[in-house]
Amino acid sequence: MTQQRSEVTRATILDAAVRRFSISGYDAASVDDICEEAGVSKGAFYHHFPTKQTVFLALLQGWLKTIDTGLDGLRKETVPETFVAMTKLLPVIFTSADESMPMFLEFWTQASRDETVWQATIAPYRHYREHFASLIRDGITEGSFKQVDPESAAQVVVSLAVGLFLQGVLDPQGADWQKVGEESMQIIMNGLAK
Repeated sequence: MTQQRSEVTRATILDAAVRRFSISGYDAASVDDICEEAGVSKGAFYHHFPTKQTVFLALLQGWLKTIDTGLDGLRKETVPETFVAMTKLLPVIFTSADESMPMFLEFWTQASRDETVWQATIAPYRHYREHFASLIRDGITEGSFKQVDPESAAQVVVSLAVGLFLQGVLDPQGADWQKVGEESMQIIMNGLAK
């Protein structure tokens, strides 16, 4: 029961932090503001998060976990089918991002000012780039893809993902982003096809 209450308190603090960071920005939002928004004491805050930066980074990690969970188990019969299947995650990613768009801008802003936040922000790009490069190597091995530099091809896939994410979050009604994602990924797969 105590652990469950502790998890609820932690989640309440995270939700309040998203709201405060989104409204005031990271620099202006104080631990006091977050505690007031969450309806918890500073002691409860510091029990779960040693610093404001820790809660900030926990929000980033939570969002990335959503993406990782979606990617798990997406492997299809061929690597090109796997890449195209990844575009099915776009609605989930956009929905979670839509609620927290100011937070993503805060992550990028803080990354430009703070080495720790920069490291935490750039690590997922590197992780996904390596994940995609590994898939591309598998595609070359299975005969689906021609001989290409897997790291360069992975950069293209990451660029597509980030570009679609930004456009979809900033202009959600600007296109059918699911369709754009599928068609764009198919273009890349056609370019890699042996």
